[in-house]
Amino acid sequence: MLNIGKTQNGQELIVSLEGRLDTTTGPQLETEVKENLKGIENLIFDMANPEYISSAGLRVLLSAQKLMNKQGEMVIRNSSEEVNEIFEVTGFSDILTIE
Repeated sequence: MLNIGKTQNGQELIVSLEGRLDTTTGPQLETEVKENLKGIENLIFDMANPEYISSAGLRVLLSAQKLMNKQGEMVIRNSSEEVNEIFEVTGFSDILTIE
């Protein structure tokens, strides 16, 4: 189960995640992001509440990063120690902007 919250302020979109980002919920997030990126220059993922991120979830984040490279910036914020560890072990901490 993944709850996705979206807040748009002009050209900024904040996507808040709560729950599991995995094979089952990854496509849901990918659809939500792609449908809401038109005109967005700053994409922020609030990662304060994900319980788990699988490789499928990482793929969605990488896909979003590639899209945003063409039209603006993407930032990961408020990630927990566990999520940061996943980013570090997979090398995603070198690819993504994490604050």
